Amino acid sequence: MKRSVHKIIAYVVLILVSFLCLFWFYALFINATRSNGELSRGFSLLPGSALVKNWNSMLHCALPVMNSMKNSLIISLCASVLCSYFSIMTAYGIHAYCFPGRKMFYTVMIGFMMIPRQVTALGFISIVDKMHMMDTFWPLILPEIASPIVFYYMIKYMESTLPMSLVEAARIDGATELFVFNRIVLPLMKPAFAVQMIFKFVESWNNYFIPALILHEDSKKTMPIVISLLRSGDFANFDNGLIYMVIAFSILPSIVIYLCLSQFIISGITSGGIKG
Repeated sequence: MKRSVHKIIAYVVLILVSFLCLFWFYALFINATRSNGELSRGFSLLPGSALVKNWNSMLHCALPVMNSMKNSLIISLCASVLCSYFSIMTAYGIHAYCFPGRKMFYTVMIGFMMIPRQVTALGFISIVDKMHMMDTFWPLILPEIASPIVFYYMIKYMESTLPMSLVEAARIDGATELFVFNRIVLPLMKPAFAVQMIFKFVESWNNYFIPALILHEDSKKTMPIVISLLRSGDFANFDNGLIYMVIAFSILPSIVIYLCLSQFIISGITSGGIKG
């Protein structure tokens, strides 16, 4: 009896939390279908009649919304894939090999987690300028490969998931280290890879501070920069319907990435439970 009561309470809490999380997405997409006049009258649970108008306004507005979407996709996909892959490789190097200074290297990597990005921004911009990489995507992709937070998550996951006996068996069979990593270690790390790729994609997608300092040409701007420019436009021509449409459009890639990668998280948890 007590167990069923606990289960009911758990379901009620989960439903409540899910509602609170999803309601704001619902409100965003509803507001994207309403005109500026309808939005000024207050919130409504029913869709408006300006979906096509807001979509056409987004496609034909003065700012390059579609081009900025492409730019953000290129930067976020490259940064998330490279960061996740090389973080697993770094974690594997620390976990699988014994070498002098291993513990010190691990401690230093953890220490880098404590340094806010804003502290190093001035020096980073100076280096990027000296390397003639301003107004390019490279400064937003290459530094993301070395992410101490993702490395820390990967090595902790690897410590509980990767059996070294499997790696040693592959080495005895004559497999190269690159083969062991790509064919044995990486498949076992699929759930961690998927989780961190989702987080890194969203982080890179929402990044405004560094891209705003590096990207100056309109053709190179990312979605957060374009949204900020839309919101700071002329008040007389301010269109809330257009703003909501652009914001709703901008979160679609994050939703798609989550839906595509969540199957690897679920399958990894399921296979782990079966093995256990």
